[in-house]
Amino acid sequence: MQQLDTYKLPKNFRGRNAFVVQLWWIVQSVFFKNSPQFMYGFRNFLLRFFGAKIGRNVIIRPTVRVTYPWRVSIGDYCQIGDDVVLYSLGEIEIGNNTVVSQKSYICAASHDYKKSTFNIFSKKVTIKDQCWLATDVFVGPGVTIERGTVVGARSSVYKDLPAYKVCNGNPAKIIRDRKSVK
Repeated sequence: MQQLDTYKLPKNFRGRNAFVVQLWWIVQSVFFKNSPQFMYGFRNFLLRFFGAKIGRNVIIRPTVRVTYPWRVSIGDYCQIGDDVVLYSLGEIEIGNNTVVSQKSYICAASHDYKKSTFNIFSKKVTIKDQCWLATDVFVGPGVTIERGTVVGARSSVYKDLPAYKVCNGNPAKIIRDRKSVK
């Protein structure tokens, strides 16, 4: 059982000092979140200013929440839908031409429940090129979703998924192959 009086955040776990973290959270709450829908370039600028790597022609909706932008990389021609959470306590890498649909939650950290100190840890999440995560998909820490894979609505991904598959469920399982389209 966890004993939270013994819990300690690892040194430099956030990747920036407390002032930068708080400044990002204020900027996200005031400017990012309240920007008009069509101001994709402005939101991309704000994320880049705080260290995110954002590709060309990326559409990020104003209701997206990013914990630490300096740990986020999004490729070219991606779309990140309304109410998506990029819980970037660890790295999150999203490839080119990938869609993360509304209400999805990409989680790059957790706690070690086996230790009484309830240690927090991060593990990189990678979503490769040409993937589509449909609405309300959860992706857990350390997961890689390979190129061209579709994850169906309301699925939960706890383990790596192979390329060019259609997956669904909790936990997500392969349903069929995804055919390449031209």
